Amino acid sequence: MTKPGRNVLELDVKAEIERITASMREMLARRLRRRGLVIGISGGIDSAVCAALSVRAVGTGKVFGLLMPETDSATTTTPRGQQVAEMLGIEYRTEDISATLRAIGCYRWRDEAIRTIFSDYDGTWPHKLAIRGGQQGLANHFALVVQRPDGVQEEARLGLNHYLQIVAATNYKQRVRKTIEYFHADRLNYAVIGTPNRLEYDQGFFVKNGDGAADIKPIAHLYKTQVYALAAELGIPAEIRQAAPTTDTYSLVQGQDEFYFALPYQQMDIALWAVNHGVGPDELATALDISPEQARHVYADIAAKRRTTSYQHLPPLLVEPVAELRSFHEPAT
Repeated sequence: MTKPGRNVLELDVKAEIERITASMREMLARRLRRRGLVIGISGGIDSAVCAALSVRAVGTGKVFGLLMPETDSATTTTPRGQQVAEMLGIEYRTEDISATLRAIGCYRWRDEAIRTIFSDYDGTWPHKLAIRGGQQGLANHFALVVQRPDGVQEEARLGLNHYLQIVAATNYKQRVRKTIEYFHADRLNYAVIGTPNRLEYDQGFFVKNGDGAADIKPIAHLYKTQVYALAAELGIPAEIRQAAPTTDTYSLVQGQDEFYFALPYQQMDIALWAVNHGVGPDELATALDISPEQARHVYADIAAKRRTTSYQHLPPLLVEPVAELRSFHEPAT
């Protein structure tokens, strides 16, 4: 059996780009019957790669980009998104969604929950959620981290209801963005691109009917490490390729591993590959230079996230299948 390590994620990058873009063209023409592609560009590696693949698939004139910052977005979000769009030569539009989020209560509901933990919170303190427990073999739980005006950071464990309210409020962000993407897709008769990589797709790291909604997800089969390999071949700027992955959802900088995954993505990729290929935790521990106990906790965390996020992948459930429409839901042969 192949031993886990970075080499197991190596692939023929040029051939993979050709395979993906050919599939995108076929899906667009035969199954979706749309004229082009709409993509939200966050300035992160996944959306940058998906935008570049879209251009390779259908050309610059048939790709429309959207930059959708809001109050909590990092200062680098819009400049990096513009950099990608301008490098690719596509038409793009910037839509600041802050006013919309404010109007529908995103920030109000979030702040209400935060004040139940930090009563003097005034709505302006940088903050984030952080996952705790899983790496120590305990049940996962979330902590709220805030930074007071004097720069001091404080952390408190979140109860379930307060956690759910904060997450529900911030999920507005992804759902509003997707609404805008589908407006332009309808306006142009285009299809919408989704940007999750395999790690995010497998582990349910997306918002249902938010960033999880799309017509084509071109990199959902690729581990994050492989996405970086494609980025280099596609000429994605080094500034974007070298940036640490973040959620760009909360006002304090928040790494994806800090918020959701048990390990940094380089190690999580290998751990997920190992699980998918029947490799035992002891072998993974050796490959990642972690303890066998920690490796077992990582395996348990992967399994737990698959269970708890299975809802994310479900289509609308029907009491009885509508047989006359079944062919539309089956892959073309």
